[in-house]
Formats: sequence, C-alpha cells, structure tokens
Amino acid sequence: MSFGATLVAIVAILAWASLRHRRHAAPNEDQAGADRVANAALAREVAGLRERVEVLERILTDRRDSSSSLAREIEALRD
Repeated sequence: MSFGATLVAIVAILAWASLRHRRHAAPNEDQAGADRVANAALAREVAGLRERVEVLERILTDRRDSSSSLAREIEALRD
C-alpha cells in the first residue's frame, strides 16, 4: 500500500470515529424532549402528593372531638 493510500485510510478512520463519537455523545433531541415531558409530569405528581401530605398532616395534628367528625371531614376532603 502506498503512503497516499495509507494516509487516506487513516483520515477516513479518524473521521468515522469522530462522527460516531459525536452521535453518541450528543443528547438525542427526541430523548431530551421526552425527558422534559417526563420531568414536568413528575413535578405535577410531586406537587399533588405534597398537597395530600399537607392535608394528612392537618388531619393528624388538629384536635378533633370525635372519630365520627374526623370521618366526615375525610369524606369531605375526597370530594
């Protein structure tokens, strides 16, 4: 093999390796969009769960006269 052919082969291998590295190193646009959607959904779920925990904490920490009033209040909160 001549020096020119060897040089062309080396450059081609380096170009291929560079393109392959860029493709795997760069975040995929579709994946990034899906991650943003998933993160937004998780943030909404966490906000809802925090609200539920606050309600439960309020129920547990407030003094109640009887368990029947507690049951009525729980049913009212479900609506």
